[in-house]
Amino acid sequence: MECHVYYEGDDDPEKCTARRLEKFDEAILYRNMDQVPYGVVLNPHAERALSPADAEAGLGTLVALDCSWESAEEAAFRMNGVHRALPFLVAANPVNYGRPFQLTTVEALAGACCIFGDRDRAEALLEPFRWGETFLTLNEEPLRRYADCVDSSEVVAVQEEYLADETEEGADHDPESNRDGQETPSG
Repeated sequence: MECHVYYEGDDDPEKCTARRLEKFDEAILYRNMDQVPYGVVLNPHAERALSPADAEAGLGTLVALDCSWESAEEAAFRMNGVHRALPFLVAANPVNYGRPFQLTTVEALAGACCIFGDRDRAEALLEPFRWGETFLTLNEEPLRRYADCVDSSEVVAVQEEYLADETEEGADHDPESNRDGQETPSG
């Protein structure tokens, strides 16, 4: 699986996972959007979830945008290709550890490789990062389940289970509610 990244350069160069991927010859970076090849574009604004069925649509090419989350607006993803959103995954990077959907470029590419059934490629991408293996460990079950799906609708169904679990866990830790969902009186 070839990995290509449109690099906007608005992140701290010392923490930029795309630059490290380039350094280790794991991805090709582009500073001109017109040069980015056609492929499966990992786009959080896409209307369809990434699924194993998309592996062939991208002709073996994954494309990511490397930018800060503050500038990751829909217009920034104007690249040619099949646009797909990654399903629920949890970040392992030190900046966003444990936050759902707040992935670095390398986490997004590795997650996509796992969904496409290429865990070896995901491991190779993550190897230069001390927290890389943690990403695969944190997301082991969802990545396995997404890879077992046939299409986007199945991926969305699995994702909905994880989002429901997250919502329930959040309610369990909410001091304003008790176990049966009733509000606890304040005061």
